[in-house]
Amino acid sequence: MQVFFRMFENPITINATALEVGNFTIQWYGVLIAFGFLLAVLFGGRMAHNWKMSLDKMVDVLIGGTIGGVVGARLYYVLFNLGSMNNFFDIFRIWEGGLAIYGGIIGGLLGAFIVTRFNKLNFLNLMDLAAMSFLIGQGIGRWGNFTNQEAFGGNTNLPWGMWSQATANYINANQGMFAQHGIEAVAGNVFERAYVHPTFLYESLWVLLGFGLLYLFCRKWRSFSGQLILLYGMWYGAGRFVIEGLRLDPLFIGGSSVRVSQLLSGLLVLGCAAAFVYFTLKFKKNPRPIEGIDFFPDSPAEAEQPVVEEVAPEEVVVEEPAEEIAEEVPNEPIA
Repeated sequence: MQVFFRMFENPITINATALEVGNFTIQWYGVLIAFGFLLAVLFGGRMAHNWKMSLDKMVDVLIGGTIGGVVGARLYYVLFNLGSMNNFFDIFRIWEGGLAIYGGIIGGLLGAFIVTRFNKLNFLNLMDLAAMSFLIGQGIGRWGNFTNQEAFGGNTNLPWGMWSQATANYINANQGMFAQHGIEAVAGNVFERAYVHPTFLYESLWVLLGFGLLYLFCRKWRSFSGQLILLYGMWYGAGRFVIEGLRLDPLFIGGSSVRVSQLLSGLLVLGCAAAFVYFTLKFKKNPRPIEGIDFFPDSPAEAEQPVVEEVAPEEVVVEEPAEEIAEEVPNEPIA
């Protein structure tokens, strides 16, 4: 498949299939998602080591979060695309695409939360670690949309505008849906190409930039548990809210023109911003050290108790009495 960019004279040739042996195929979509996942795990493992987190507990959380993430990503997509499922078994064809990031995040967080309750891990600290890993995985995984030529936006004349026969076919095939939701898009052809926004590229660059900023914040200014995951929610939600408004393949709520991911993004930004302000003010009133990732307060009351620094008792120096120097008194003669 040839992909044209407005700024380049020659097209880029891509193939959605990475490996094919008989009837068995591996798509670049899956390879890139797996690669992003691997980088996220390696980074998370390194951070967990630095934060003195048990490797065994890290593996447990990783397994629980991964299972929850895959199930959540697919379930989210299926619930809003029931019409595209021809039979029950189509629900499980995840290798053909159809994974929603928001569903993956929700499912992954739920799976990780369950594991932390059993393993007595500090969930908020763990989420701070995961926030940076999420951004790595998302930034790499989004390029799977490029190899599939999906998740693109409306028409544009910007230098990085993209066109392929796949984008044109999608636009031509969905004119009815566009008309229903008030979307205008022109497909074009190889001679008169109608370029579209490469929204996968926008999101990839946005989240990778967010990773750099979040990592810097973690190193210099992190002050309470849960701070990084709230910043993640604000950063990712703000970018996704704008980018989702450009896309031609959003999930809608019923027959309305309300885009599901755009609505969730707006709510995510508002909710995380409110929580960030609340916990920042709370921390300023009662500063306390960040709890270790393997420390779990026995009760909410214990968690709220102010931290009292132990002061070593001052050493009492006992001065030994000076030796009395006996003065020689001369014997007076007896009268």
